[in-house]
Amino acid sequence: MSIQEGSPAARWADIGVNLGDRQFRDDAEAVLERARQAGVELMLLTGTSVAESRQALALCRDFPDRGLLATAGVHPHNARSFDDDARAELAGLLDQPEVAAAGEMGLDFNRDFSPRPDQEKAFESQLALAAEKQLPVFLHQRDAHPRFLPLLRAWRDRLPAAVVHCFTDQRRPLYDYLDLDCYIGITGWVCDERRGKELAALVPDIPADRLLVETDAPYLLPRDLPETPAVKRRNEPCHLPWIGRRLAALRGEDEAELAARTLANTYRFLNLPAPDRD
Repeated sequence: MSIQEGSPAARWADIGVNLGDRQFRDDAEAVLERARQAGVELMLLTGTSVAESRQALALCRDFPDRGLLATAGVHPHNARSFDDDARAELAGLLDQPEVAAAGEMGLDFNRDFSPRPDQEKAFESQLALAAEKQLPVFLHQRDAHPRFLPLLRAWRDRLPAAVVHCFTDQRRPLYDYLDLDCYIGITGWVCDERRGKELAALVPDIPADRLLVETDAPYLLPRDLPETPAVKRRNEPCHLPWIGRRLAALRGEDEAELAARTLANTYRFLNLPAPDRD
């Protein structure tokens, strides 16, 4: 069985794909076809700035039959560019039918590419906008949990759903987010025997109805892939079943059942009806 095949009956959702990244500029259609062949039926394209949110929406419209939806938001790395004009444009993007969630938004105190006050201002403003639009939120947190948690908690009851994307943190933050009824997005980080050991130990603690799966492509290529990727060192949605296989093993679950459950969780997170399989 190749890394793209997974369980024959498995259908997957990838909640984090940066398809607008320049690494996909020349072969986006081939990337989407490989994802389809791997059983990935739904992909959420990540918006990390106003421009990239526009691009994610455009890609959904360029490939209308590939199960693509988008987020619209400003990543904390880009928070210094968040102003009234950016907020107004995001508001318009969030009204588009292809845009299913607000974000990527949050705090990143690891790299501090934007000043922390700018990050907090952008985060709070986007939480308010998501509450106004009644859209789920796609969240980023790195080395900022003590500040991130109270900001999220203040808005959580007004938001329909929330996912902490690319979770790589420790036990206490995990339980804090679960206490706020958040979904938890797990990437190929869990496939790294060096950096992912602590995360691997936490994976069984995530309730079955709160688990989501993502590649964060083209980033976070699973370190233990048995085959060379189509483009060296580039992650793709077609590798999602490999991540799912690792999660199923860690949780002692059947791979096809985990695929079906995380797919259903994704539809529920996005407040979308699951497709009729008959």
